[in-house]
Amino acid sequence: MAEPGNPAADAPRPNPNEKLVKVFDSEQEPEALVVKGLLDSAGIDSDLTSASLVQDAFPGLGGMVILVREGDAEEARRVIAEGRQSAPDDDVTADYPAIEEPPPKA
Repeated sequence: MAEPGNPAADAPRPNPNEKLVKVFDSEQEPEALVVKGLLDSAGIDSDLTSASLVQDAFPGLGGMVILVREGDAEEARRVIAEGRQSAPDDDVTADYPAIEEPPPKA
């Protein structure tokens, strides 16, 4: 029986028969974690899992996969695409002026 006022008890239970679809995969775990964070921020439940079946023998080998409910897949892909468009350049030094060497002492 659900306890009144208890958010955990009031939360809907996941449907174990719900179809999950892959919306993202990456060889880089940090990249997959960032994408999962984007989806979490957008309120989209997702599951980050290893793409490798031999994960126990070789941790991190084979990349990562993000799965979402089939009904959330289109929105998840949109969020991921928007995140890629707004991602900063890899060159973080572009916003800073060049460092000049001091003049030689005479």
